[in-house]
Amino acid sequence: MTQPTAINFRPARTTGFWMAVAMAALQAMNAVRTLIDPVGFSAYMGLPVADAGPAAWVQVYGLRAAFIAILVTILLARRNFAALRIMTLAALVMPLGDAWLTAKAGASPAIIARHLATFAFLVIAAFFLSRAARQQTAAA
Repeated sequence: MTQPTAINFRPARTTGFWMAVAMAALQAMNAVRTLIDPVGFSAYMGLPVADAGPAAWVQVYGLRAAFIAILVTILLARRNFAALRIMTLAALVMPLGDAWLTAKAGASPAIIARHLATFAFLVIAAFFLSRAARQQTAAA
């Protein structure tokens, strides 16, 4: 594989870029879903509530998801793959915590597996973001 040059490095041609786009889009979608249907989203997350009254935790999750979506979008716009990698690695605590909390609450194995799949996605994304950061540095 040849080393990229400043002329031919295209962020949108990296897997890390598109995984970060997916992260931002999915988190933005989750933030919107918490506003539209907090009761349904709480069931989706594995911690169902009976009505919107006690679903304040869903809104907290929505704010967390909105923050992540905005941060990823800003880092993508700035083409800061190194910071995206660090943020992705730091974010690993969230799906592990979600899996633990839902398991503790008696959620189905499918819901717990979905949280663990999110963890796996973030690990893979961090790998590809690291590659993109190295390519970017080499091209500079």
